Amino acid sequence: MIIEQYFEDYEIGATRTSFGRTITETDFVVHAGHTGDFFPHHMDAEWCSTQEIGQRIAHGTMIFAIGIGLTATVINPHAMSYGYDRLRFIRPVHIGDTITTITRIADKRDHPKRTTHGLVTEAVDIRNQRGETVLACEHLYLVARRELA
Repeated sequence: MIIEQYFEDYEIGATRTSFGRTITETDFVVHAGHTGDFFPHHMDAEWCSTQEIGQRIAHGTMIFAIGIGLTATVINPHAMSYGYDRLRFIRPVHIGDTITTITRIADKRDHPKRTTHGLVTEAVDIRNQRGETVLACEHLYLVARRELA
């Protein structure tokens, strides 16, 4: 879906919540293949059963990718991703956990060099099925200004 929003249209505090997505063993295998990260924490159920956590832990980068992907439901032709800041893995995610992403517009500010654009910061909170935050970060958007477009 395409929704056009200029910098001026973003409201601090506006939120949205994604659908849920259950993490599967296939996700673990595909992500390990894509990244080359076959560490036993992610791939060796027997070894993990001897460790304190007791079971395999999802790759943090996989949860980031899937969680952000859950928010990719709208195309805004006036905005583009400018990057991510303050990324933190808060709690482990396991096979069978269902994650949901909640985003909130946290800040708007002028771009330091581009007068035709502003920066919008979206707080990202990825949660498990118990409502516990498993990953948090800030997503920055470069957004065109209406008056100057």
